[in-house]
Amino acid sequence: MPVPSTQPAAERKLLRDTVQDKIRDAIMDGTLEPGERLNDDDLIAWLGVSRTPIREALAELARAGLIEMAPNRYTRVAAPSKDELLDAYRTLGVIYGGVVRLAVPRLTAPERKKVVAMLDDVIARTDKGEQAEVAHDGAEFYAVWAGACGNASLEQLCRATTDGLAFKLRVPELAELIPAETVRPELEKLRAAVLAKDPIAAELAMEAVHLLPSRS
Repeated sequence: MPVPSTQPAAERKLLRDTVQDKIRDAIMDGTLEPGERLNDDDLIAWLGVSRTPIREALAELARAGLIEMAPNRYTRVAAPSKDELLDAYRTLGVIYGGVVRLAVPRLTAPERKKVVAMLDDVIARTDKGEQAEVAHDGAEFYAVWAGACGNASLEQLCRATTDGLAFKLRVPELAELIPAETVRPELEKLRAAVLAKDPIAAELAMEAVHLLPSRS
């Protein structure tokens, strides 16, 4: 019997992923604002593609927590609230404690230098009271760790969850709910653990940065 070609499906998947990346980037950089309605016709005009890959991309972004959808009512950019912030922040701590533990021993010298510079930047901005700016760039910071962990399954989990969780941190009450004086010493411990190539200390520090209870 003839074997059906799978090429069209592969092309649709590639197009959906491209559309998803463009909408995701527009949400994360603020071009599409929290709560903004997303109209299919506007998205078709912007992206230059048909409705099908757009709907597929929006469904994936909804699963990631960046889009809210109610059938026959609305499709809109998610709007983070202070009630969700701590749960999202601690969830990131649970995930990235393990990621850091795997990543620290594997870092090459250039990667270690990059991570330390990244932490220096976070510490400096925390000292300036720029927690909102740090949160805005949070997904990029977490991606560095995920890319270095060497575990394909865990990296895939991170890609599927981090954007939505990091997006939930973008609320005005961030500095109040995640005090700089609590987080900063733990960032210093994380930096020291990276330099010492100590995965356990790094894991504990990352968890403490995210306000998880001490294991002691």
